Amino acid sequence: MGEPTEIRTAGAERAEAASGAGSVDGTVRSSHPPDGATSAAQTRSAALRNHIREQRRNPSRPRLLFELALIGLSYWIYSLVRNAVPEHATVAQKHASWIWHFEQSIGIAVERSINHGVNSVTWLIVGMNYYYATLHFIVTIGVLVWLYRSHPGRYAAARTVLFVTTGIALVGFYFFPLAPPRLMDAGGFIDTVKVHDTWGSMASGAGAHVSNQFAAMPSMHIGWSMWCGLAIFFLARPLWARLLGLAYPLATLLVIISTANHFWMDAIGGEICLTLGFVASRLIYHSWAYRLPRVPADPASGRPVTVPAQWSTPVGASRR
Repeated sequence: MGEPTEIRTAGAERAEAASGAGSVDGTVRSSHPPDGATSAAQTRSAALRNHIREQRRNPSRPRLLFELALIGLSYWIYSLVRNAVPEHATVAQKHASWIWHFEQSIGIAVERSINHGVNSVTWLIVGMNYYYATLHFIVTIGVLVWLYRSHPGRYAAARTVLFVTTGIALVGFYFFPLAPPRLMDAGGFIDTVKVHDTWGSMASGAGAHVSNQFAAMPSMHIGWSMWCGLAIFFLARPLWARLLGLAYPLATLLVIISTANHFWMDAIGGEICLTLGFVASRLIYHSWAYRLPRVPADPASGRPVTVPAQWSTPVGASRR
């Protein structure tokens, strides 16, 4: 009754061969790669995770069009949020009084003396007004371009520091409106842009109508200038360039105080934002931005795919 034993056995062997195609010596190959399998044997999701992990450890060369679009979109969002925040004048004045009295209580409230002293030197204060209005963007863009061209392997991580720093600053602008010293009620500060009729500033004059006047805490003039200065100091080769990198945020600090656009505490807030930006970049890329390889590894010259030695046994060959 039923099929002969020989026929049933042959049928079973054929079924096993069909279900375990490619098996060797009658053993069915598991769906999971054995120990020692390389990325070539991974699933798509595993390969994607490994690709993301590799990108975090060794960022690829940035793409120009993507970076331009990203920077443009980010600056549009930055301008939109910064300038669309309701200008709560009463709250902003109250916050300015808090900061001014706090600085007086700890003995660092010297902004007004510096403001009046520098304002008495016309050529110096006019130069500072133009510095404040222009270099903030020119130098930052210049450093971004330099990193993109000369340090493509570090660009993405450094750019992430800048973006995170600015994103945190937007939160401060929204939840802590602050009147700058030049706009304080009875603060006694001089609005140097208004007094000297300086061109190009969004702080006073016609530009004040399209710029949020109370987005002063934290100071992105300090946050961005310190980001630029550190990049130049750590990555530039000539000593004079590295020294200029250190001097740039110090000069910016003197400018924002002399023009009465910020308190000392605004500068500290900018530094805190920058520190958080560096920490976020470190968590993402598993390394500090300036310690990544200067040039990304070429995918075409990556390590060859290897397999365990036992995989090299020819199919059908006997194993000893």
